[in-house]
Amino acid sequence: FTDPVFLARFGLFRFNALDYFLHPLNPFKTKSKTSNEVLLMQGIDIGTLMQQGTGGKPGPLSPTVAEDEYNLALSRLTGEQYELLPPPPDFDINQSQPLFVIRHVMRTNSSTNKVLGIYYILEGVIYKSPSVRSLGKANVTRTLEGLSEACDALGECSRYEPSAGYFWEFESQNHNVDDDNLLSLGHRKNRMRRILDNRRPGERTDEEDEGIRATEAIDNILVRLSKSTYVTSSGKV
Repeated sequence: FTDPVFLARFGLFRFNALDYFLHPLNPFKTKSKTSNEVLLMQGIDIGTLMQQGTGGKPGPLSPTVAEDEYNLALSRLTGEQYELLPPPPDFDINQSQPLFVIRHVMRTNSSTNKVLGIYYILEGVIYKSPSVRSLGKANVTRTLEGLSEACDALGECSRYEPSAGYFWEFESQNHNVDDDNLLSLGHRKNRMRRILDNRRPGERTDEEDEGIRATEAIDNILVRLSKSTYVTSSGKV
């Protein structure tokens, strides 16, 4: 959210950063009545305190003292509040600041509050800071998506041949190998197998022979079923 009219008229400094955040059109501001608005109806804000001071400290006050007095007035109230977090130690408080951090809290007493959210104003634009949970959730989601895509890509590269077992095929080619390419594919598998276990081309283990026989038997059964008179045109027995 940004308000160009406010920025052009008043600028953005520490003494009016909370006033800018409490803009009625700011979508990040809570709908509930905050302690900041209660103080504002009483004529208490950082800019007013700088000019007029308080009963115990007549004005004008320095920005640091006025901000401390404003925070003290907030601590005496309970409910939802917006706090302006301190600037860096080496920052000149009298100069314009590109970044303001505002904390949304629920105060129950002068020393106890619960953080409800963090917001920041960067170059006049108000943003909502993500929570640790949302950051962790987003990182986990991106990681799972990457792992899922990697598994899908690897799944497309896995192959199985009765004579060679499972292997990886990372070449970009059509998975439906025709009869003309089957022989060359078998030669590649034999070369791969010879590299893996030092066997000669054409030499198979007992498990591979059993797998080939089982495959041939299943193929013969399917051929007989396809020619059977009990198989209807719809493919149901």
